[in-house]
Amino acid sequence: MPINLHGRSVLSLDDLSSDEIRFLLRMAAELKAAKLGGYEKPRLTRKNIALIFEKDSTRTRSGFEVAAYDQGAHVTYIGPSGSHIGHKESVKDTARVLGRMYDAIEFRGFEQAAVEELARYSGVPVYNGLTDIWHPTQVLADFMTMREFTHKHLSDTALAFVGDGRDNVAISLALGAAKVGIDFRLVSPRQLWPEQTFIDHVNAEAAKAGGRFELTSDVATGVKGADFIYTDVWLSMGEDESAWSERIKLLAPYRVTEQVMAATGNPYSKFMHCLPAFHDTRTEVGRQIAEKYGIDCMEVTNAVFESEASVVFDQAENRMHSIKALLVATIGG
Repeated sequence: MPINLHGRSVLSLDDLSSDEIRFLLRMAAELKAAKLGGYEKPRLTRKNIALIFEKDSTRTRSGFEVAAYDQGAHVTYIGPSGSHIGHKESVKDTARVLGRMYDAIEFRGFEQAAVEELARYSGVPVYNGLTDIWHPTQVLADFMTMREFTHKHLSDTALAFVGDGRDNVAISLALGAAKVGIDFRLVSPRQLWPEQTFIDHVNAEAAKAGGRFELTSDVATGVKGADFIYTDVWLSMGEDESAWSERIKLLAPYRVTEQVMAATGNPYSKFMHCLPAFHDTRTEVGRQIAEKYGIDCMEVTNAVFESEASVVFDQAENRMHSIKALLVATIGG
């Protein structure tokens, strides 16, 4: 059947079928080729997109802005203090205002309920740029990157996420991987495994697509044979910094090192990270952590981050191309 995403919101990957994910990945690859080749044609002329950010951003904001501009659309950035949303005006009322002015809305913030309410009342497509639960646009970029760095079909690849198993990127990857049939391993201490209801849901999706979902606390077992090793920061934005001590102690054995990469037994295995990454002490937070806890990196060593196996900046670029595909597919002319 032909794929038609026009007018659709994407609040989590549950909003997309396997075929629709693959459709967006094909379109993203085509749009990337067109941009690089100089023959891109704008399909969003006279479209207006509101970008709501309760949390700071580099890749999500840049990705949406450049994607929109490339395609002829205009964006309005609404930062943490740039509107009345949640302070003097409810999300419901804000949605009904913005829906009368904009063709689509992106939301990056804390509560999943907020982005769902925007979609419910705005009457226009709404995109989840990140919430405490889901990060669907990141996973589209990740799968696009995986396709670029392996000759295999996605359904023939093995992907291991090493770190906090409740992380929004980790669970978004698990769900997306299940939908497209990837052999996915969530490698995490048991204390940080996701809830059983989510595990059951992912297993059901994997069964339908012929994929595999494995939970393990053993790093060597989890990464064996993996084509891609993925990790994320150990403490998400908005979490209390008092949790650093406990999280570092719990996740230090899950740091992605050269030994972990070698444990895949796959010389072509690639390293992935959604960024920003604490791989050295060149950031304010990195220096503070080093001074307080005596470590020079957290979730990944600098040697791995800067290695030839690292594709993190390809992922960053592909945020823009995959977001562009989502915009064109849902509001394009």
